[in-house]
Amino acid sequence: MDEEAFNTSMRKFLKMVGVSSQKEIEMAVQKAIADGRIGGGESFPAKVTLEIEGVQLKVDFNGEIRLQ
Repeated sequence: MDEEAFNTSMRKFLKMVGVSSQKEIEMAVQKAIADGRIGGGESFPAKVTLEIEGVQLKVDFNGEIRLQ
């Protein structure tokens, strides 16, 4: 295994996931506020599942998104 290639590809993947996830969350919250479904002061439970079939990895990460 090439450690440098492995670490580089992991960092690129995690950066893409982080940036893309943040944009999606921001757009969903802005739309929900604009539609009047939420007021903008709520907190929401959040869950992400990381799955890599080739190494039989499936792990959930749970947290909270707070708007205030």
